[in-house]
Amino acid sequence: MRRRLILSTLAVVLVVVAVFGISLILVESRSIENSARDSVKSEAVQLVSVVESRIVAGEQVSPATMDNAVPENRHVRIDVPGKKSITLGKRREGRVIEASQTGAHGERITVRQGYSTVQDELNRTLLIILAVALLAVAAAAILAVRQAHRVAAPLTDLAETAERLGSGDPRPRHRRYGVPELDRVADVLDGSADRIGRMLTAERRLAADASHQLRTPLTALSMRLEEIIATADTDDPDDRATVKEEATIALAQVERLTDVVQRLLTNSRDPRSASAVGLDLDEVIKQQVEEWKPAYRSAGRAIVRSGKPGLRVVGTPGAIAGVLATLIENSLMHGAGRVALRTRVTGNQVVVEVTDEGPGVDSGLGSRVFERTVSGHNSTGLGLAVARDLAEADGGRLELLQHHPPVFALFLSRETVGRGRTGENAA
Repeated sequence: MRRRLILSTLAVVLVVVAVFGISLILVESRSIENSARDSVKSEAVQLVSVVESRIVAGEQVSPATMDNAVPENRHVRIDVPGKKSITLGKRREGRVIEASQTGAHGERITVRQGYSTVQDELNRTLLIILAVALLAVAAAAILAVRQAHRVAAPLTDLAETAERLGSGDPRPRHRRYGVPELDRVADVLDGSADRIGRMLTAERRLAADASHQLRTPLTALSMRLEEIIATADTDDPDDRATVKEEATIALAQVERLTDVVQRLLTNSRDPRSASAVGLDLDEVIKQQVEEWKPAYRSAGRAIVRSGKPGLRVVGTPGAIAGVLATLIENSLMHGAGRVALRTRVTGNQVVVEVTDEGPGVDSGLGSRVFERTVSGHNSTGLGLAVARDLAEADGGRLELLQHHPPVFALFLSRETVGRGRTGENAA
């Protein structure tokens, strides 16, 4: 591209120089020739005046008296009536410029100038025009190279930017080149880089959220299957009933997995597309307690629920279950002692508090515990971040109310006022 720009610029300059140069040569040659003719004619007039003055004064007109009046490099012929013609200067051969003038007493002066003098002047003019043309072409070449670099370098840079985008590097370069059209292309590429970066971030976030959200129900499902395997070969009717119960719970876990996948895919397309409904909070809490009961039993710990029953909230069952499952799993992995789920009402909101008897959350983390990749126990740092996103998608919020012992609270919108009976059931 640079070569084409340089050649095209030089071609234009050469055409312009040729057109104007030839025109200038023609004009100058004619001007020089006309000037020479005028000069010869003027000299002839002057010599006629000199000869006439001598005739009037009665002085002799001879080569000796007229030699000083003849210009150098001229051939002059003086014809006086009744006298022999006088010739002065070297006779010119070839092409000459000639002018004749006749005086009042019949005298005639003829002045000749060789064309070589005119040709020398024309040659000097041609050299000057040629030098100016070469300077113009050289300046044009320098400007063409600079302009080609100014245009080609940004295009090369933009091509590299587009190549980087295609290779998966969406970082915008924010480079501008001082050319409006190229700057517009750079703006479009930077905008595309921002959009691609957001899309890649969303895809990575979806993959991380999906892997984390699926881990909890898969863990619970594996525990249920282990219970089924442990009681599959027994003839005890009670054990067979337990197998049926465990199989039913495992099927519910599969349905929950399907709901989690569907919700993650829906949120990846539009985070505002969650369909909140009125639901019985006791059913969700009971489901979670039943799911995690075997894991806590194996760890020699207990999980209990207390607080105000019969509360109805507005939300998505899968999202609320996912938030509670994350809190319960964190208490199992990082906490100690008994884990308690307590429900209460504050204003027009229902609060589900999850606490345990462990060391709690490092006070240095504070609210940063909900940030992605932030973890005080060498975990992925995604659980609480995903749980907060799920809560906010349903119009609720997840907060850390107390560090030691840890108290996490899930705030949900209340649908109706429940009955005021309080009880406690240990699992």
